[in-house]
Amino acid sequence: MISHVCFSRGRAPARRLRHACLPLALASAFGGLAHAQDAPTLGETVVTANRTPQALSDLVGDVSIIDRKTIERSGATGVADVLARLPGIEISRSGGVGNTTSLFIRGAETRFTAVYLDGVRIDSQSTGGAGWEGIPLSQIDRIEVLRGPAAAVYGSDAVGGVIQLFTKRGDEGVSPYAGIGFGSKGLRKIEGGVSGKSGLFDYSFGVAHEESKGYNVQPASKRNVVKDGYTSPDRDGYNSTSGNVKLGFQITPDQRLEATLLTSDIKAGYDTTVSYRTKPPILFRDDVSNNTLRTAGLTWSAKWNDIYSTRVQVTDSQSVYKTQPSFYRTETNLRGYLFQNEFRFGPHLVTATLERREDALENAPTTSSKLLSRDRSQDAISLGYGFVQGPHSLQLHVRHDRDSEFGGKTTGSAAYGYAITPSLRFTASAGTAFRVPTLYQRFSEYGVSTLRPESSQNVELGMNYAQDGTTAGIVVYRNRVRNLINFVGTATGCASTFGCYTNVNRATLQGATLSASQRLGDVTLRASLDVQDPKDADTGNLLARRSKRHGTLGADWRVAGWTLGAEVQSSSKRYDDAANTIKLGGYTVLNLSASTQITRDLNLVARVDNVGNKDYQFARLYANAGRTAYVGLKWTPH
Repeated sequence: MISHVCFSRGRAPARRLRHACLPLALASAFGGLAHAQDAPTLGETVVTANRTPQALSDLVGDVSIIDRKTIERSGATGVADVLARLPGIEISRSGGVGNTTSLFIRGAETRFTAVYLDGVRIDSQSTGGAGWEGIPLSQIDRIEVLRGPAAAVYGSDAVGGVIQLFTKRGDEGVSPYAGIGFGSKGLRKIEGGVSGKSGLFDYSFGVAHEESKGYNVQPASKRNVVKDGYTSPDRDGYNSTSGNVKLGFQITPDQRLEATLLTSDIKAGYDTTVSYRTKPPILFRDDVSNNTLRTAGLTWSAKWNDIYSTRVQVTDSQSVYKTQPSFYRTETNLRGYLFQNEFRFGPHLVTATLERREDALENAPTTSSKLLSRDRSQDAISLGYGFVQGPHSLQLHVRHDRDSEFGGKTTGSAAYGYAITPSLRFTASAGTAFRVPTLYQRFSEYGVSTLRPESSQNVELGMNYAQDGTTAGIVVYRNRVRNLINFVGTATGCASTFGCYTNVNRATLQGATLSASQRLGDVTLRASLDVQDPKDADTGNLLARRSKRHGTLGADWRVAGWTLGAEVQSSSKRYDDAANTIKLGGYTVLNLSASTQITRDLNLVARVDNVGNKDYQFARLYANAGRTAYVGLKWTPH
């Protein structure tokens, strides 16, 4: 299930997507061939919006939920590819799976999304933001996405939104599984695991391996050919291995202890390095990047009585990115401590939270350069208040963060929802947010130590309708960002002749999103359209690699034991640079899928992406894979 619920934000389309008329006709012609977006289950529990479990129907937030069934049916190999099918989200990637990937929520920079995996924060203290290419989709059981600032709940980073990823939790009995898959470009997948629960103890184990021969991510038609005609004709494949463990122990009916571990390692080929020391110049054919991710968390949850509950959590993550033969290595280590208190009085919920986060960076640009080794910490206290009664919903949050280098920063948010009828709901919210510069942006050879934190102010309005298999939502938002950090050729205090990071811009992220779904017997239709204007407020230029219009249109049809699906993804043009001189053309692609239960315990998934073999780019010089096919089998005994 993909549920998109505009409970606090709304967006409306201003004009049609360019390139959208043909896909609209195609989707209609296919009748019901697409990925289903089932109507949201309003009784479902969500934790991302306010960092505490709440019924989806009680939230005042623009939330989407993706479950494991949807992930498996997608046939996708990367987390970002699944998220890109949601309203309000775009991605950019320098080549294929495993290569550098950015994710933009409502046009916000990739570093403006706070990312958590089983409550463990994932971030990079070099360029900033989570390394999406290093997160293993095979280990993810559920994804929750909150669009809009949430710094008053999560602190630094949550300027554009929050994404929480969850691994599987064991249920009663024993549930093993195993799966294999094959696809274009020599893609092969294998996975297996077991989960279960016995008495007070529950567990979940999973491992997966995936590899692909890949394709040439920088063919001669895309890259600048080295003088004397040298190009890089090699295929840039990838190899990924991952595993996770989740253990739970119910100490008493009201107290639970949970431990999580995850490890992932992905190696991917790419093309960049040119040696001009030889005549003629040589373009290396075996450039390889290596992403390693490790996360660990320990959580103790306790409900002391009907009024008071607590949660104590200690988390740790390590992200390592390195390249060969052109050496580069950066390592980020994050440690977090959380003590959360909840007080429930009838329709009132009060939260009081103490949190500490510690960031450390080790960066080595070359084997001979001086190692950059820096760290910092942030201590925070936050208060929250929620009220749900009758047609009214209210959420208030305030948080004060004290950074070891920048001092104090206070953020706040307020959101209100009113049910005009049982099916129609209006929402409004406002909030502030910030992001502290990364250690690399301040202290590397390209850093400026006087950088100031980026900050934002957001307001939004929304309307949501849900009844009898029909949903519709609209959210309109405006997010103003100050002290935006960019890399520029010259900057005050810059020691590098190549350029440095500096606070040079203001950005305005404004737009509207319209989303809807309709169930007609065995057919489910869905659509979303984003009309946005993420721009540099000083120059008026569109922010790099973000479009003004993008959307999806699809349907799914359940017939004779099969689920047949079709989905159209479309985007208008983007620019690869801040000056808007390098154009990335718009695109429209059609994806088809089919799934069925072959036997009681065996399921089949088949998918063809980019059916028309559309040639398009997320980043200049880097090609996408073109038409690809995938077939997978999964055994899950009942």
